[in-house]
Amino acid sequence: MTVVLELKTVNDTHEFGRRLAGVLRAGDLLLLSGPLGAGKTALTQGIGAGLGVRGDITSPTFVIARVHRPDPARGGRVSLVHADAYRLGESADPRAEIDDLDLDASVDEAVTVVEWGEGMVEQLVDAHLRVRIDRRDDDTRVVTLEPVGGDWARRLAALD
Repeated sequence: MTVVLELKTVNDTHEFGRRLAGVLRAGDLLLLSGPLGAGKTALTQGIGAGLGVRGDITSPTFVIARVHRPDPARGGRVSLVHADAYRLGESADPRAEIDDLDLDASVDEAVTVVEWGEGMVEQLVDAHLRVRIDRRDDDTRVVTLEPVGGDWARRLAALD
């Protein structure tokens, strides 16, 4: 079951991230792909807001990964690990670099969102959600959600 959405504005992208956060739980892995500027970080900002995590969510391109802990004052319930594998793809062995990030150490206790991680992090869990974001010339985002295993299809159906 693939779900395709059109989001007209960045605010719509944030709001969808908030809604998506409502079906997320510790142990979830989301793989975000799409061209630069498509809205991957904007979606993650919405997810972080929906999860009620601490700190501003910015692109982790240069730090590779950030952990945002739940903020009880904002209703936080689970941590968010936000990683960006964009620069790792230039390595001779990007999977070794992913291993160095120790994402497997936190994957069971957090929602893990990895930008540009396809082909590098799927082995961390049995099931994951692929999220492809493309941006049209009018700034509309086309978001394609593809569940891979687990109960993702049922959870995505609950978003309607």
